[in-house]
Amino acid sequence: MGEKSFLVVGGGIGGIQASLDLAEMGYRVYLVERTPSIGGKMALLDKTFPTMDCAICILAPKMIEVYRHPNVTLLTNSEVTDVQGEAGDFKVKVKRKPRGVDEKKCVGCGVCASKCPVKVPDEYQLGLGERKAIYLPFPQSVPLVYTIDRDHCLYYTKGVCRVCERFCESKAIDYSQKEETVEMDVAGVIVASGLDAFNPGEIKEYGHGRFKDVLTAMEFERVITATGPTGGELVRLSNKEHPKSVAFIQCVGSRSLREGRPYCSSVCCMHATKEAILAKEHAPDVDVTIFYTDLRAPGKGFREFVNRAQSEYGVKYVRAKPGEIREEPDTRRLQFWYEETQTGEMRNVAVDMLVLCTALTPSPGIESLAGTLGVEVDEYGFMRKPDALGAPLTTTRPGVYVCGFAQGPKDIPDTIAEASGAAALASSIDTKAREAKRA
Repeated sequence: MGEKSFLVVGGGIGGIQASLDLAEMGYRVYLVERTPSIGGKMALLDKTFPTMDCAICILAPKMIEVYRHPNVTLLTNSEVTDVQGEAGDFKVKVKRKPRGVDEKKCVGCGVCASKCPVKVPDEYQLGLGERKAIYLPFPQSVPLVYTIDRDHCLYYTKGVCRVCERFCESKAIDYSQKEETVEMDVAGVIVASGLDAFNPGEIKEYGHGRFKDVLTAMEFERVITATGPTGGELVRLSNKEHPKSVAFIQCVGSRSLREGRPYCSSVCCMHATKEAILAKEHAPDVDVTIFYTDLRAPGKGFREFVNRAQSEYGVKYVRAKPGEIREEPDTRRLQFWYEETQTGEMRNVAVDMLVLCTALTPSPGIESLAGTLGVEVDEYGFMRKPDALGAPLTTTRPGVYVCGFAQGPKDIPDTIAEASGAAALASSIDTKAREAKRA
């Protein structure tokens, strides 16, 4: 086999960190990401807790570093389709989907998107904004290469248009691109496939999807972010007015047998606290209340972060589980009842905006990926750890390691720490016996 190579699945902060660690050790790394850009969910965030540092300011340099590293081969728009062999000697197949744009020629100027006549919901804005049929996922995308959405492009769907091709001075548009399969030999695999969010539309009484001012925590994050659909202005989506009151409801879809997710999603209390502070910074006069089940602040500086939200910003915390949400016909304010568990009092409240902090789940397709990798998942879809205490980064297949949300709920610092741990474990795989066997 010669020089050891490794496969890292998932281009979020965990996958990026694991790739950089292995690459700095001198190993060849293949970083596979199923979307057109690396960055993952962290690219959607405005700030990080508890320091309130700019998320993309931390993430973007790492994205560029891994992209430019001579030991890293970045495979975006790609999926792992087959993994054969054993630890130290895996044979992997990766399917690369066509972008319709030549990565070597595209300069990321954006002229193609400006001329494209087709608008579709923007995934980066969680459907709150629009993008074109040829697009960059977000401004800091890596690689900075446009992608054609074949499901909506007029040329691919109806055989007409080709406007982007006519206006591209770099001649980067290539409609003839075909799907291809890349094969590689690797000593080990690290899974960093990330997370997704529970769809609160399944809980009908909360009105998500029916009432415009009922948002998920990630949708609210996009609203208050400068690159979001409102340019960072805190406004109600129903009437574009500034809200006078915002309420957060914790544990929507999690810690509940009803939705089948009794686990705690780990980051929601701190995420809501961060967003509450951001809301107060955008509009100091807005009234903010967080309705929580149990306040969980186990990380370094987390309890102090909550105390700061209360004392400096006036954020209120109420231990209660609100009931059905109703919209007032005239004002479109959101009204609900709740029982304050610490006093037993029943109260009625009306707010301008309601934010649902939903359960966090493994990323879509993780069960299919697990099947391809030959590893087991638990009842919630996380990759199963045969020894959760003694070897928390291992899976049921030797040579396949896991970090971040793929193996359970956690925050960004824990994900980065696990990624480095997984890289260290993977680097210790002994390939000598495999090489001797093959010889």
